[in-house]
Amino acid sequence: MQTERQKEIIETALSLINEKGIQGLTIKNLSKNLGITEPAIYRHFENKIHILTEILDIMKRNTNGIFESGLHSSDSALTKIEVLFKKNFNSFTQMPSMASVVFSEEIFKNEKKLINKISELVDQNNKILITIITEGQNRMEIRGDISAEHLALLIMGTLRLFIKKWQFSDFGFNLQSEGEKLIESVKQLIKHQ
Repeated sequence: MQTERQKEIIETALSLINEKGIQGLTIKNLSKNLGITEPAIYRHFENKIHILTEILDIMKRNTNGIFESGLHSSDSALTKIEVLFKKNFNSFTQMPSMASVVFSEEIFKNEKKLINKISELVDQNNKILITIITEGQNRMEIRGDISAEHLALLIMGTLRLFIKKWQFSDFGFNLQSEGEKLIESVKQLIKHQ
């Protein structure tokens, strides 16, 4: 359970990432934005990596909830996938800076702890998506001529690239409304013919 100060530090860290990119997240910038000393931040977090780990844990809990709810829904597999996309678009719209953190694994390559956190997040979501796709293939809702693993990779890659495109455009288009069009294209590609 996080203290109020830890929550404030995390929110400020996300704002900094949103404004200046992941490189802008420094203890010095955090202390300046919060109006507290650097040692005061160290009383709550060991270092910047600890703050990023907490942010990734928040993201993991959020996406776990999104993917788990999709798994246990009684909807068709295509509807479940559509809902997953929409909930992810909504989540990133609410906290755009999360895209900078989650999709910056190349920056973390020397930080094994962060790479492991991101890997856990991706693996967890991928397993759930494969389960949904397999269920859809068994019900003849999703094409069976491509493995569930490859379809999951195509879907997750599409989702990731689309969110990166939004991020690179400086969030210059409506992720949710443009995302609706993308969802329809993905459904056309994966549905059983």
